[in-house]
Amino acid sequence: MIMRKKVFLLLLASVALSSCSQGNDKENRELTAEMAYEGVNNYCHSEYDWSVAKDNPSIMGVEKAEDMDSVYQVVFRSYTGASVYFYVNKASGATRMVERVPALGVESEAGTINVYDYLKKEK
Repeated sequence: MIMRKKVFLLLLASVALSSCSQGNDKENRELTAEMAYEGVNNYCHSEYDWSVAKDNPSIMGVEKAEDMDSVYQVVFRSYTGASVYFYVNKASGATRMVERVPALGVESEAGTINVYDYLKKEK
């Protein structure tokens, strides 16, 4: 009787842990450079007006930049000459944005996102 109770409790605990870990997609997938790029690209296409680049796509774009120890760097280049640097934390997906306008010598914090929020959900 005691053995059955222990087995039941172990089984119950294992099911609970399994369902908790499956519910948190952000912790189940390892963030790759490609995922960081895809998330930033999706963010940029949802937040910025790309219609100005319809006739000349080369005036705007998203590109992979440096792969540092703890972050992936992805850069959005605007038709205005400004660039937004995305620093994507490899462990968490937390992303810091820094906007730079070289012509004016200006650099400023531009907010944060979590890159996982902009990745297509796997079905």
